[in-house]
Amino acid sequence: MALLNKLEMLKDMIQTAIDNGARTVEDVHKSIADLPFEILEKNGLLDEDRQQLRERSQQTIGTVYGTIREINQKIGELASDMFEALEDSQHVSRVMDENDQKSTDDSR
Repeated sequence: MALLNKLEMLKDMIQTAIDNGARTVEDVHKSIADLPFEILEKNGLLDEDRQQLRERSQQTIGTVYGTIREINQKIGELASDMFEALEDSQHVSRVMDENDQKSTDDSR
């Protein structure tokens, strides 16, 4: 397997690990942030204002981790584009070398 293909696979594995890790941390973060609201709810003290605060807290946490996943995806796309450009340049270089060789052979 070519080096660039191996690097692309490694990039995909790292990108998946980051995405999965961010989702896991997000779930834990949301659970911990929700604990005070659960206690208020169990004691009948979760009024409408506190419920809105609870929802806003969950949305904010989701937005932060969503942004982390989005950045991870964009970096992965950028890396893939770079690998593709490298592969293209290798192909162009091979074709140019072949053409140079043909020119040298034809001039003899």
